[in-house]
Amino acid sequence: MRKTIFANDEYYHVYNRGVDKRDVFMDGDDYLRFITSMKEFNRVDPIGSLYEKRMKFQKDSGSKSPNSKGLLEPKSELVEIICYCLNSNHYHFILKQKSERGIEKFMHKVSMGYTNYFNKRNNRSGSLFQGPFKSIHIDTNEYLLHLSAYVNRNDFIHGYDKIEWQYSSYLDYIGKRNGKLCNKEIILGQFKDAKEYEDFVKKTGDYFKDKKEMDGYLLE
Repeated sequence: MRKTIFANDEYYHVYNRGVDKRDVFMDGDDYLRFITSMKEFNRVDPIGSLYEKRMKFQKDSGSKSPNSKGLLEPKSELVEIICYCLNSNHYHFILKQKSERGIEKFMHKVSMGYTNYFNKRNNRSGSLFQGPFKSIHIDTNEYLLHLSAYVNRNDFIHGYDKIEWQYSSYLDYIGKRNGKLCNKEIILGQFKDAKEYEDFVKKTGDYFKDKKEMDGYLLE
């Protein structure tokens, strides 16, 4: 039985790692495939295979662009994605549930879809992730703000050397990229501007890198 009870309009920290701590993202194509899944599987109505859906759209429209207007526009979203970070062997999200069992349905679609893709690409079989995804209810605003820093800079916290990690929402939050995947307002609306949030994240990220904990709250 899952301990977390998911409720609409509540926020949750969701995370998981590769089975046996193995890498689940081998190159840029893998990261981008997972991020595409986060966007296109976030819908209440069934979607089917991303590949099949894209091929049908391209055939019907004559377009080769997977981002063309009208492709996989969600009728109703399962979750609101607040922020995310993908590292080589694990991921972190902050999600707000928008429909009944939305988080469970979203994570099932993303995890299964990506596992099928990864296994086919790498000629393997079996589970890719370490059991069901893990989740923690975010029950205060302070917790939400600090977790946003923890998730957005999770690459830095875990010692990645890249200065500007492309596979998290942090660059969107500080205005260096104009990504549309996340709803940033709940976080950025509490700061004077993106620079003030960047300063907050740097200070908080340094603390988490040293301590790997937050007084009174669970991180993982």
